[in-house]
Amino acid sequence: MCVIALVLAAALALHALIPPLFGVSLLVESALPWLGLAVPVILIAAFITRSKGAVAAALVPAVVWAVMFVPAIVPLSWSAPAASANTLTIASQNVEAGSGTAAESATTLAATGAQVIALQEMDDAARSEVEAVLSENYPYSYGIGTVGVWSAYPIENAQALDLGLGWQRGIAADLATPTGLVSIYVVHAASARPDDHATRDEMLANLSDYVPRDENSRLLMLGDFNAGSSDRNMAGLFGSLSEANQTDGGFGFTWPASLPVTRPDHVLQRGMEVTSNTTMRVGGSDHLAVLTTFNL
Repeated sequence: MCVIALVLAAALALHALIPPLFGVSLLVESALPWLGLAVPVILIAAFITRSKGAVAAALVPAVVWAVMFVPAIVPLSWSAPAASANTLTIASQNVEAGSGTAAESATTLAATGAQVIALQEMDDAARSEVEAVLSENYPYSYGIGTVGVWSAYPIENAQALDLGLGWQRGIAADLATPTGLVSIYVVHAASARPDDHATRDEMLANLSDYVPRDENSRLLMLGDFNAGSSDRNMAGLFGSLSEANQTDGGFGFTWPASLPVTRPDHVLQRGMEVTSNTTMRVGGSDHLAVLTTFNL
């Protein structure tokens, strides 16, 4: 029992040191929050043995898990600032190519009052359908490859994001908000599988290089990163950007939509206060949408 407890604690605390052999590291880091389910089982078993040593050992992974994850699942509503006179609401979703519901997603997201809607995994047909839905109320747009952004505010300096791979799965632009420019990056990282995630890893590494070079004090980076918050390849981004807790607490898992178990979809930022951050099911995509509001 003691050995099992300590192995679990080590897997939690030292997951970044797990070698990426046979996809083990990807699987462990994707499921890292769920390892907490083993904690009460180990605790109960330890109490049954009536061994003080076993109980002490069982408390180690409990403490490690709590330190790692409890701060991230505390409801944002407990500490969120009040909305200011100028706010910016961003909606983002991977609409799932082939779902045929990109326009439905766009319609529902527009009804939230979001000033900016960013969509990923669009094919040409989906892009045309979304444009028809959003063009009237979101007159500014830019897209390339599988990603696109529609905005009620002018979009300036829009360009394809060079992630060093020759793939058109990222865009960078400036939003001309009433209080000044806000940098926005919309990304759709390559898929990650246990035996094939090197391309995604390289894309995330290249993304992190953009952040310190960006001249705007306010910056948004959002989309489908195909990496959970615990993935070691997100560390470069989390080192300089933050992701708000969910308004009502919890992990805010977004995939698969029918029973979310991980969060590959993120809204990262710097230089702004987050007043709300939620997920919602829209359209027929296998990803939930993310809806985040900032004080400008």
